[in-house]
Amino acid sequence: MARVTSASLIRRAQDGDELAFDQVYCAVHPGLLRYLRVLVGSDAEDVASEAWLCIVRDLPAFTGDDQAFRGWAAAIARHRAIDHLRHRDRRPAVPVPAEDLTDLPAHEDAEALALAAVATDAAVRLIATLPRDQAEAVMLRAVLGLDAKTAGKVLGKRPGAVRTAAHRGLQRLADQLTTPTTSGNRTRVTFLAAPAVKEAR
Repeated sequence: MARVTSASLIRRAQDGDELAFDQVYCAVHPGLLRYLRVLVGSDAEDVASEAWLCIVRDLPAFTGDDQAFRGWAAAIARHRAIDHLRHRDRRPAVPVPAEDLTDLPAHEDAEALALAAVATDAAVRLIATLPRDQAEAVMLRAVLGLDAKTAGKVLGKRPGAVRTAAHRGLQRLADQLTTPTTSGNRTRVTFLAAPAVKEAR
């Protein structure tokens, strides 16, 4: 579920309070990253970094509450993702030798984070199979916790269209999750903050 920030915390971050900015970042980044994974796949971390550079640069000019901030951050991330997709084919991938990665610092909670991410990653992969409008609506509403009006601003759509796309996407996911696989088992995926989508906002 999306962690809560507040207008006062955002104002403190705008005034240069590093601790406040860290709290805002920790509350918003996980959902933003999952949203970007649906849009750009394995390049999500790079695009998120670009988005946060823009967010930090433009933060002093931002006005609004927590919901508006999440929508503003999502719109910036979406624009960066679209730019990235346009240019990805022009930039050939450069392979990095495995030995170059051995000196990178390991996160002290890497194992715990990996275990916690299994269900979430599975959910993101499943959402990514939806038509793009439905996938974005589900991610913005269920993962980033945006109301339909704010999500509509991010996507350039009316709130009703966002609600419809999210509903259709969730229905399609529900159908997939309740369809037995060839082995007779059902796919089990944990969705974060899905109840937020059910609200008539």
